[in-house]
Amino acid sequence: DLDAQVLRTPSPPEVSFGDDPLRMMRAARFVAQLAFVPTPEVFAAMRDLAASIEIVSAERVRDELVKLVCAPYPRLGLTLLVQTGLAERVLPELPALALERDEHHRHKDVYEHTLTVLEQTMELEHRLPGGGPDFVARFAALMHDVGKPRTRRFLGDGTVTFHHHDVVGAKLTRKRMKALRFSNDQIDAVSALV
Repeated sequence: DLDAQVLRTPSPPEVSFGDDPLRMMRAARFVAQLAFVPTPEVFAAMRDLAASIEIVSAERVRDELVKLVCAPYPRLGLTLLVQTGLAERVLPELPALALERDEHHRHKDVYEHTLTVLEQTMELEHRLPGGGPDFVARFAALMHDVGKPRTRRFLGDGTVTFHHHDVVGAKLTRKRMKALRFSNDQIDAVSALV
């Protein structure tokens, strides 16, 4: 499995994830850290048991999310969270972006655009104090357009606007980070960037 870069649970995934649902988040983190691919059985169990993540404390979910976002390949882990339905439970603002198109129609959807912005942020982290990975910068990149679904308006000429999506996005970011029990300093820093 290591040679093949495959992620498999030591016991059946339903048992492993049933014993501790946080292991599903950990699986996504391993994907983000190692660029491994989960087996179909692991993927199916994550999808089928996604709702059970709600019994895990917000602090434990937060810690895994931070590790995933700060990993070398966060797009892979975040994509797995979205595809399995886990993101709907721990970061619902992210899959909601897949329903939006940007106002200039340059991107397939705002979700893909957001993942691209995250990767572009990572490429510039060397310019930050400490050189990265920088959770605040990465999470702000991830959340920068979460206000778009609530502010989308269609104009008579067929164009779409998202006026004040930054303000709405900052409020949504603050709410999500509070729910995940982030520190006030982190909440303030990310919200200000959003």
